[in-house]
Amino acid sequence: MSETSSSAPTSADVARLAGVSRATVSYVLNDTAGGRVSEKTRLRVRAAADQLGYVPHAAARSLRAGHTGLVLMAAPEVTLGRLFNEFFTDLRAGLRDHGYTAVLYGTRADLSAREIARAWAELRPTAVITGVTDDLTPEGVEILKRAGTRAVLALTERPVPGAHSLILDQGGVGATAGEHLVARGHRAIGVVMPTDATLRRFSEPRLAGLREAAGPAGARVEPLDLDYTEESAAALAGRWPSLGLTALFCYNDEYAALIQAAFQDAGITVPADAALVGADDLMLARVLRPRLTSVHVSLPKGLALADLIDRLIHEPDTPPETHALGSARIAVRESS
Repeated sequence: MSETSSSAPTSADVARLAGVSRATVSYVLNDTAGGRVSEKTRLRVRAAADQLGYVPHAAARSLRAGHTGLVLMAAPEVTLGRLFNEFFTDLRAGLRDHGYTAVLYGTRADLSAREIARAWAELRPTAVITGVTDDLTPEGVEILKRAGTRAVLALTERPVPGAHSLILDQGGVGATAGEHLVARGHRAIGVVMPTDATLRRFSEPRLAGLREAAGPAGARVEPLDLDYTEESAAALAGRWPSLGLTALFCYNDEYAALIQAAFQDAGITVPADAALVGADDLMLARVLRPRLTSVHVSLPKGLALADLIDRLIHEPDTPPETHALGSARIAVRESS
């Protein structure tokens, strides 16, 4: 093939250059050779493909497999933080080990749930994993299944009919914080409520969980709106003495760090004047001074979830399953 040729190289071109059959080229480049192809032949085929610049055609591979091998990960319009970023990185690696291609799909806010499901279905994904979002509905599950999607999974607070549900117990995060603070004798507890509307699906269940945990002790629970800015944290520090509160659940570790710095600037001593509790138990919690008490969320290994997705893809008629995604416990440090 000349260097000026405008046509894309084919598997037949690779076979001719390597002196093998097209079937052998397919075995090697699709990693399905098993013991049928010697290592010497395998290297020769790969060298020929590299020389020609040949890349296997995904659509053709999909036809042979009977599905696209595409796992669509719908991204919610919210920053989930380092904890979930690491989880999704492991999940992508696990899916890759199973031979799937994970694609992150940013959901448009101006589309209806039905339009979003249709947009996902247009890509003919083999599996769809929705983020912590309200976009997936029973109708959307049906749209995807009719388009050939074999497994639909939702990371959610509540099961979605027809989908496999991965339950994130945000209420349990708040309850764990509340139980700890009540046990420490606090009966007037503030709860940070981020003003970012995309975080409400996390903050509201956490508030409800903390209220439920604090209720039997007769503790007062007061939600406090907070922007993620130094100015907003400084304003909270200025009001703190007048609020009559002794403890604060800070939503997560990032908000806790912001507040702790503002309290220190205002001369508010942690934990004597204000006991602070964060969530996620990031490295940040351990490098703050005083070290931050935090709700540790134990997420499953992304590799284990990839195994689950692979099973559901191969068993598409499996009735909807519900799996708990993580558990909460308190990591006690000096801030509380």
